[in-house]
Amino acid sequence: MFTGIIEECGEVLKLVAVETGAELWVRSSFIDEVELGESIANNGACLTVTEVKEGAMRFDLLHETLRLTNLGELKEGDPVNLERSLRIGDRLSGHFVQGHVDACAEVIAYEQVGQDHQFTVALPKELAHLMVHKGSICVNGISLTVAELNGDSFTLWIIPHTHEVTSLKSVVAGSKVNLEFDLLAKQIARLTELRRL
Repeated sequence: MFTGIIEECGEVLKLVAVETGAELWVRSSFIDEVELGESIANNGACLTVTEVKEGAMRFDLLHETLRLTNLGELKEGDPVNLERSLRIGDRLSGHFVQGHVDACAEVIAYEQVGQDHQFTVALPKELAHLMVHKGSICVNGISLTVAELNGDSFTLWIIPHTHEVTSLKSVVAGSKVNLEFDLLAKQIARLTELRRL
């Protein structure tokens, strides 16, 4: 379980294709505190630390992970949003995030407006019912609030702090971002579906 509050922006050292999918190596300042088997969200996808050596940690990416997320597009030197799992007693500054990416969507625009950035993302039609105006959405692991909701897209406003401390500063139109819709919305949608059966 995560909160969508990015702990730090790590750096991709390498992404190596293997028979089972890929190995992702990431450098982080908190590497000395990381334990094997620990869950760490990378761009919002919950991954397990499978090796730690020489100041880097390795994550094994299955083909399914590569299909559903933007992690397979990462290159050496790319920034990646990192968040370690929530501990009992921690403040919940964002919202409940599972680290289970629902979809990968295209960025329509990421433009500076005054000090802030207007961030517009394509909304997958099959998941649009899970989106609520002023509700929470997790984008590349970042807990954000939906400012505008259109038929085929949604808009977020990014404050300077979030722009500076996350991988959003490398986002451009056409980039792919990981989306995780609100857990409560998904539960309600499932219960509603079951009641119709």
